[in-house]
Amino acid sequence: MTETTPASSLYAAREPIFPKRVKGKFRTLKWVIMAVTLGIYYVMPWIRWDRGPDLPDQAVLLDLGGRRFYFFWIEIWPYEFYFVAGLLIMAGLGLFLFTSALGRVWCGYTCPQTVWTDLFILVERWVEGDRNARLRLFHQKKLDFRKLRLRVTKWVIWALIGLATGGAWVFYFADAPTLLHDLVTLQAHPVAYTTMGILTFTTFFFGGFAREQICIYACPWPRIQAAMMDEDTITVAYRDWRGEPRGKHRKAAGAEALGDCIDCNACVNVCPMGIDIRNGQQLECITCALCIDACDEMMDKVGKPRGLIDYMALTDETAERAGKEPRSVWKHIFRPRTILYTALWSAVGLGLVFALFIRPDIDMSVAPVRNPTYVMLSDGAIRNTYDVRLRNKHGEQRRFKLSITGDPSLRIQLEGTPYDSVMVPANDMLQQRVYVVAPAGSEPADGELTKVRFWVEDLGNGERAHFDSTFNGTGKGN
Repeated sequence: MTETTPASSLYAAREPIFPKRVKGKFRTLKWVIMAVTLGIYYVMPWIRWDRGPDLPDQAVLLDLGGRRFYFFWIEIWPYEFYFVAGLLIMAGLGLFLFTSALGRVWCGYTCPQTVWTDLFILVERWVEGDRNARLRLFHQKKLDFRKLRLRVTKWVIWALIGLATGGAWVFYFADAPTLLHDLVTLQAHPVAYTTMGILTFTTFFFGGFAREQICIYACPWPRIQAAMMDEDTITVAYRDWRGEPRGKHRKAAGAEALGDCIDCNACVNVCPMGIDIRNGQQLECITCALCIDACDEMMDKVGKPRGLIDYMALTDETAERAGKEPRSVWKHIFRPRTILYTALWSAVGLGLVFALFIRPDIDMSVAPVRNPTYVMLSDGAIRNTYDVRLRNKHGEQRRFKLSITGDPSLRIQLEGTPYDSVMVPANDMLQQRVYVVAPAGSEPADGELTKVRFWVEDLGNGERAHFDSTFNGTGKGN
């Protein structure tokens, strides 16, 4: 009888990772960055900023209803989306810069997935104990009261963190104190509850269960980073020429021929990705440097020099293997590629700052009405119609005067008023229908157009803005 071989799965089952607690300068740095980033995220919506009686007092607010973005003293209108585009470009260039210089430091220290996963692991360690205790609990097949109590406690804390995460997110889109009251009293819009529910679940699942799977399979950056790195990029590496052959260093024959690595697996046990850095650079490595802290601690215990696992570049490896002194860190960081990224990043930033300071407090846009392109009045005059949008960025209402230049025979009329000026509300936009009239005999021949310039003047302070357009007609008359 022929024995059948069971079909092998195309996908390996996930092996749960239980990182061990470690102390060191890089772990401390990660705690500091976690506290700062989470503090900014959770606290920022509650910072008040006085903008006057008709504007929101929240320092950071994405006001979708009012179509405005507020960031402390900066106010971004919808038509100024180029500021947001510029910030996104700066973020991309900054990511390229840091990856080129220091590898995946963004992933290891400031990526939201890393930060919240670190927080969830911290909660898990508080509730269930360190690595060995969590391993015993995981492999315990019997679901007794203690295991159930620890699991439920951990999951409840995770859910509360997820709820706070979703709650903080929705506070960026509405006045935080008002929205909090509406949420508690069940008077908030269903969109707020839906958004909080989605973010609570995703934070709970990504930080509690998916963890390194998001970094390995969902995030595209591990595949892109190779194009950003070269042989001078500083990243976490193992000095195998110093550590191999590894062994336990017992007092036995041949022990003196062993390298500095005592094969304690401390670097593996603390890795949140569950990899062995001694196997070389791997896609999963997020360069969090916790393996450096763990290895340095073991080297101190066995009386060996630190730095068996360290931040270094491939060129350093070549130099050290040859017995030469490696290049300084600053020579690795400041090289043509990183200097180019820095220059581009700075140029975009300076351009945004310059655009921010030169933008006027009044603005206008003009859209000709094309159906019909022009109208001949009873006296033979030619009239074109325009929709003019006037923006008042001041904190109080202002009277704006409209005029036109380009041909002295053209005159302007405002719909709904006999005057040439209108009142524009504070921090608002007004759409005004405007007619431009040319004398009889100005009808266009073969699509003839006349260039015109619309002007708006703030009668309060004399500030002016203009917009160029065209008039269907000659504007000359008989």
